Amino acid sequence: MISYQKSNDVLNTVNRGNPAESGLCTLCRSDCRGRCETWMSSMKGRKLLYPRDFGCVTAGSSNTNHIGVCYNNLRVQGYNYGANGLQGGLTNQAGDCIFPNVSLETSFGKAEKTKTRVPIMTGALGSTFIAAKYWESFAVGAAIVGFPIVIGENVVGVDKYSVLENGRIKSAPELERRIDVYLRYYDGYGAIIVQMNVEDTRNGVAEYIIEKYGDKVILELKWGQGAKDIGGEIQVTSLDYALFLKERGYIVDPDPTKPEVQEAFKNGAIQSFARHSRLGYTNYNNYEEVRKDFLDAVAYLRKLGYKRVTLKTGSYGMEALAMSIKFATEAKLDLLTVDGSGGGTGMSPWNMMEAWGVPSINLHAKAYEYAKILGENGADVVDMAFAGGFAREDHIFKALALGAPYTKLVCMGRALMIPGFLGANIEGALYADRRERLNGNWESLTKAFADEFGTEPQEIFAGYFDVKNKIGADEMRNIPLGAVAVWTLADKLSAGVQQLMAGARKFSLSELSRDDLFAANRETAKETGIPYITEVGDEIAKKILSL
Repeated sequence: MISYQKSNDVLNTVNRGNPAESGLCTLCRSDCRGRCETWMSSMKGRKLLYPRDFGCVTAGSSNTNHIGVCYNNLRVQGYNYGANGLQGGLTNQAGDCIFPNVSLETSFGKAEKTKTRVPIMTGALGSTFIAAKYWESFAVGAAIVGFPIVIGENVVGVDKYSVLENGRIKSAPELERRIDVYLRYYDGYGAIIVQMNVEDTRNGVAEYIIEKYGDKVILELKWGQGAKDIGGEIQVTSLDYALFLKERGYIVDPDPTKPEVQEAFKNGAIQSFARHSRLGYTNYNNYEEVRKDFLDAVAYLRKLGYKRVTLKTGSYGMEALAMSIKFATEAKLDLLTVDGSGGGTGMSPWNMMEAWGVPSINLHAKAYEYAKILGENGADVVDMAFAGGFAREDHIFKALALGAPYTKLVCMGRALMIPGFLGANIEGALYADRRERLNGNWESLTKAFADEFGTEPQEIFAGYFDVKNKIGADEMRNIPLGAVAVWTLADKLSAGVQQLMAGARKFSLSELSRDDLFAANRETAKETGIPYITEVGDEIAKKILSL
């Protein structure tokens, strides 16, 4: 098994737990006191792009041990001449060819384009309680930056206050809260996407949303995710709540209606229950049956009034991947999110998450290959987002380039949640009267924290005044600090991507291509189709030498 560095002396960062390939701890805690790179970047922003203590240090790369097939074993290409994709009247003169002039705006969709300011989106933040607790930070942050956020599955079903009559929604206060928080700050960039699984379809989520919000909401159909190959799950510690979920029609394990289970719970032998969703397409035996059902479902949503529909698929294997790209293209969907194994979640069975599915880089390389086949056959291939263990700016660049020109966005799950946690903890520590409402975990700032970062939001967050400038001083009072942290992290990621793109002489995202990558080992080259380092440009180099 490949191990990753737990600390980075150059950036002065350290992981509390064991780091994954993404650089995030395998177990990311909402109450964490720091200080991984993403945690630090949520306060210091662009400063985390550079080594610390400038003026009294030198720094050298430690990334020389390229073992195995993973995104970290793709390297970014750079060029010593040229400039491609400059926009807005800029020329290829040196004064214009600077990294801040790299445009990160992109869009996705077919009949109706959805614009985003930066090429990222959140993962699905659904019925897990951590999504509900920090939603305001996540949603406001996404809206003011201008990238899409996804409300995941089962939000209505697990809401104690939602009202279902004859199996159909009559009231869904938690779902409405989440949509309304985002729309309050939405300014034309980004989107609010609501995901549907088997239970959501049965409960009439699609019908409810279209009646209440019209085409302001994008609907996402769900085939799966990279963290597990069963339906979504949450954990509850209340017997009454477990019985409520069982009555709602969910699978609850162990079964809270059994007398022996209730006895075990009362005696403390059982302390929690797992609520599971159902598998989809269980009554079909081949891809033609799945295709017909899928196309019929999309047609129904279009008839309801949905102008934009997307699909998320997991790391099932090559047949399912081909089906998802083919069917999404046929149905003229607006986006297909391809989620590889190696990402994360809050409640997936651990050894399932460790052992199942196709790793992200393998799945994404095949997604490009299959999309290219469709395109060469004349199809208008669906726009795609890649997901599965991304956290840094180099991950964004690599995923977009690996899938170019089909990839429009990089879906980031846990990484975009960290600033929400951190901002809530800081705000709760600074203002005790807000702590409970924001679900802050810190009672106070430690002396070490205060000495390094400050004691006021204006000192702590590098992006504070950018947000204030965007929304105004009066509205700033209503903005959770978690949203400011989201802005600050997004700004760091954006600047990092701009720098990598400028080095590759690509000044707009549409110019990115697989030629902007090379493989650090021959195994990665074989699996991805990205040439090995010394093979890239070798023929041109030899021609130069022979002139």
